[in-house]
Amino acid sequence: MRARIRTARKAMVVAAVASLGAGLLAGCADDGGSDGSGSSDGDSGGKTTISVGLFGTMGFKEAGLYAEYEKLNPKIKIEQNVVERNENYYPALLNHLTTNSGLLDVQAVEVANIAEVTATQADKLEDMSKAPGVDKSKWLPWKWQQATTKDGKTIGLGTDVGPMAICYRTDLFKQAGLPTDPAEVGKLWSGDWAKLVQVGERYKSKAPKGTFFMDSPGGLINAILGSEKEKFYDSSGEVIYKTNPAVKAAFDLTAEAAEKGLVQSQTQFQPSWNSTIANSKFAAIACPPWMLGTIKGNAKPDAAGKWAVAVAPKGGNWGGTFLTVPKSGKNVKEAQKFVTWLTAPEQQAKLFKVQASFPSAPSAYTMPEVTGATNEMTGDQKIGPIFAEAAKAAPVQVIGPKDQIIMQGLSDNGVILVTKGKSAKDAWESAIKTIDNKLDQ
Repeated sequence: MRARIRTARKAMVVAAVASLGAGLLAGCADDGGSDGSGSSDGDSGGKTTISVGLFGTMGFKEAGLYAEYEKLNPKIKIEQNVVERNENYYPALLNHLTTNSGLLDVQAVEVANIAEVTATQADKLEDMSKAPGVDKSKWLPWKWQQATTKDGKTIGLGTDVGPMAICYRTDLFKQAGLPTDPAEVGKLWSGDWAKLVQVGERYKSKAPKGTFFMDSPGGLINAILGSEKEKFYDSSGEVIYKTNPAVKAAFDLTAEAAEKGLVQSQTQFQPSWNSTIANSKFAAIACPPWMLGTIKGNAKPDAAGKWAVAVAPKGGNWGGTFLTVPKSGKNVKEAQKFVTWLTAPEQQAKLFKVQASFPSAPSAYTMPEVTGATNEMTGDQKIGPIFAEAAKAAPVQVIGPKDQIIMQGLSDNGVILVTKGKSAKDAWESAIKTIDNKLDQ
């Protein structure tokens, strides 16, 4: 019976730089309780309204890109509809794609969902490779390939990627007797995630009262798995998360950190987790560039300049998004023009400067917005080169259609239980039971 189920679970997978925690990729956002299915009038005051469905804080509005496009195109109005967590956004989007109804002019798709959308919903979406002005050579090759079908149709244009680093509070590190210079901090755990846990033990021995080394077990296991070449699926589409030793090793190392009290008993992107940022309750966090936007959105003003970015133990990637144009949208041609402009290297560089969403267009890496980029939270540190190197170091990884379900199960129904008193063995069994039940549905 199990063999039959495993065979049935085979699915299309894509080779991509490692991406993690899609269900966890979210931040503070304009969340008016919508499921992303809202529509807008095709015409507003004589203008064409392009409706955009997003999740989390993607930052286009915050970076002024909508206003810039509207200024360049006076007859266009951009209206965004945002859901805070992708785990709420994506099921609704998939339902609308399946029924081919209720879709907005532009719909974002997170990287851990792109394999499923590419394999099952490509006929509902425009082929953006044929849109005027689109040049595939402007994107990282693996990023372009993620949204491309076997017959060469590209259903979405890449926005950001999530090269992994470690962000840390310099004030808390100093109080715990640890170095604070980014280069010296990176050397502490270079090449081995286990060294990061060892640094956590050093931190705990002199930690400021009431603080933890890291923010959450979910964040840690995400980061570890993001640096592995193979995690949940093999290249044939077989689910291998239970038999892949890298997955079990990541789970066990995270469980060890939890048992030693090095991580908070928190689920990322929940209100209680947000408050731990504001109250300086942890010293370090697995940190793709977009995480700086999340930190900024939740931190108190006096935290500005107290963070720094160090190279992670191993190169990895967490997150990244695509913009698609549904064929059933009210303004398809205008939406294609808008998406083409919004994902151009120049706009990606501007987005990184303001929102810390790292470009998927390599030509942006040498633009001053990236090379000279600083962040309010990290003071005068030039953070662009660190993330550029991390992007180059990230491994190519097989991504499957149910990565989100598996990752969320390992985190929210697995390692977090160790922080609540369960043994690592019991937490692992809880995680695989939850995951298998969902995969069997």
